[in-house]
Amino acid sequence: MRPIYKFSPSRLTGFVLVLAVAGAMAQPVYRQVDKNGRVTFSDRAPTASTEPAANAQPAPGAAANAGLPYELRQIAQRYPVTLYSGDECSPCAMARTLLVTRGIPFQERTVNSNQDVEALQKLSGQNSLPLLTIGTQQLPGFSDTQWAQYLDAAGYPRSNSLPSGYRNPPAQPMVAQVTRAPVPAPAAARAAPDEQPLPAAPPSGPTPENPAGIKF
Repeated sequence: MRPIYKFSPSRLTGFVLVLAVAGAMAQPVYRQVDKNGRVTFSDRAPTASTEPAANAQPAPGAAANAGLPYELRQIAQRYPVTLYSGDECSPCAMARTLLVTRGIPFQERTVNSNQDVEALQKLSGQNSLPLLTIGTQQLPGFSDTQWAQYLDAAGYPRSNSLPSGYRNPPAQPMVAQVTRAPVPAPAAARAAPDEQPLPAAPPSGPTPENPAGIKF
C-alpha cells in the first residue's frame, strides 16, 4: 500500500489520508543518461542506441555535501534527493524515517502555506504528499519498495555510510517567507526629542518694572 496525503489548495486544514494501491509487482528500475546529461529512470531497459553523457554536471548545493565520503558525494551531486512533506502527515514521517535510516543525504521542503501548495502543484501537477525527487525523477506517495528501487538505481548505498557527525540540513518552507520592513510613521506624527517650550511673550502695557510701557 502507498500512503498519500491529499489536501485542497485553498484549505490547509483537515488533511485526508488516501491509500493508493501500488502498481503491480515491483520491477527493475533502469537509469538512463542522454547525451545532454539529463537523467531519467524507467522500468524499460535502455536500448543500444542510447548515447552516454560526456560529463554529468554537479547539482546546485554541492557545498552541503562536502562532509560526505567521496563516492556518496558524487552520487548526491548528480542525483540530489529532496523530500516534500507537510505537518501532521504520517506518510511523510515514514518517508523521512526511511531516508534517515538508510543514510540518504537529502533536503526537506515543507508544504504548509497556500504559496507552498501552489508551488507544489507547479512542480508536480498534484497536491499530494509526500513527494520524493531523485534528480529529475518524481515519486509521489510513499512506497518503501518503490523508493528503494529508485535509490538503488541512482547508486545510493543500501546501508548507512554517513559519517557519525553528519546532519542533513534543517527543513525549509518550499516558498521562502518574506519579512516586510516596518512602515515608518509620518513625519508629523514623530515628536521632536526634548523639545524646549518657547519663552513666554513679555506682557504689553505698563508694569511695575516698566511704568511707561516702553517696548524694546
